[in-house]
Amino acid sequence: MKLDDVLYCSFTAWYPKFSHITIKSCVIPLPQDFLDYLNEDGVVLPEGSTGVTSEDSNQNDDNLEGEDLDVIWDSDTPGAMCPKFLELDSAVKKYIKSLGGVVFPKLNWSAPRDATWIAFDHTLKCKSPSDIYLLLKSSEFISHDLNQPFLYCEDWDSKKEVRVAYHLVLRKWLNVHPGYEFRCFVKNNNLIGISQRNHTAYYDFIGKERDDIIFDIQDFYADHIHLNFPCQNYVFDMYRQEQGDILLIDFNPFGEVTDGLLFDWTELENNDPLKGTDSESIKVPAFRYVAKSKGVQPDPLLTNYGVPRDILDLASGTDHNKLIDLLQLKRSQQEDGSSSEDESDVQVRQTDPR
Repeated sequence: MKLDDVLYCSFTAWYPKFSHITIKSCVIPLPQDFLDYLNEDGVVLPEGSTGVTSEDSNQNDDNLEGEDLDVIWDSDTPGAMCPKFLELDSAVKKYIKSLGGVVFPKLNWSAPRDATWIAFDHTLKCKSPSDIYLLLKSSEFISHDLNQPFLYCEDWDSKKEVRVAYHLVLRKWLNVHPGYEFRCFVKNNNLIGISQRNHTAYYDFIGKERDDIIFDIQDFYADHIHLNFPCQNYVFDMYRQEQGDILLIDFNPFGEVTDGLLFDWTELENNDPLKGTDSESIKVPAFRYVAKSKGVQPDPLLTNYGVPRDILDLASGTDHNKLIDLLQLKRSQQEDGSSSEDESDVQVRQTDPR
C-alpha cells in the first residue's frame, strides 16, 4: 500500500467521478482550528451547535446541495473550554436540511463507527451539528484519519509532511439492511473477493441468492468501476438494494488498514484471482458469507471501543505506569484497611466486657 493509494481513496478524490452511483453527499472544508478542536482531549460541544432553528430553515439554501463551502473560523472565540463554530454550524445545518434532515457523517476516509456507543440510538444518524461533533470527538477512527492516515504505507516517511485537505462529509441517511452490504477486493484490476459486510450475523437469504449476488456485483464492477478508479489495488463497499440495483458506498485502500472481514489479508495479498471452470476460464471472485447461525456475535473490530482507555491499557499491558499506579493504589487501600481494622479492634477490646 502506498501514499497515492490512500489519497485516491479520500472521499473528495473519488466522489465527483462516481457521484451518480453513490449516496448523495455534501462536502465542507474544515479549517485548522476545528481540526485542533477535534484533536484536543475531552469532549466539549461548541456553543450553539444543537438543533436546527426556524431561522436556519427559513434561510435561502438554493444551489447548496453537493457544493463545497468555505468555512471561516471565528478568531474571536474566547477560550477553548466552550468553542464557537458559528459559520461551520450554519453550513452544517443548511446541508442537513438539504439532505432531508438526517445525515451520516464522516471525514476523508473514516466514519466514526467506533463512537456509536455514545449516541442516543447507537447509530450514526445525525440531525444537528452537536450530534456530528460528539461522534467525531469520541472516535479513534477519526483520530487515525487526522494523525496517522499513512501509517501503513510503504513509501511514507514520518519526517516528511504530507499535506491533507480535510473535509467533513455529510451523506444522506438511508435505512439500509446490513445483510445486503458487501465489501469487494480488487487486485491488479481484478475483482478477487467479495465478503459479507456485517460478518458477525447470519442471513439465510445470502446463501439462497448467492449466484445472483455475485453476478450483480461483477456486472456493477465491470460497468462502473473497472479501470475507472486510478489504483490497481483497492477495496470498495457497496449496497445491493435489490436484484440488479447496486449503490456504491465507499472506497478503501487495499491493505491491513482496511478490515478484511471474512478474508485474511495474507491470502488476499498473495493469491491470484480464482479461475472459473468453464472453457473460457472466466475469473470468478471468491465469495465469503456466514453460512449458518452462530447466535449473536460481537463485532471484533469494535469490541475495544466504548470501554475506558485506562482499562484497555491495563488489560493489554501497554501502559506500565498505569499498572504501577494501580498497584500503589491497591497497596494504599490495603494499608488504610489494615489501619481501620486495627483501630476497630482496639475499640472492640475496650468495650468488650469479656
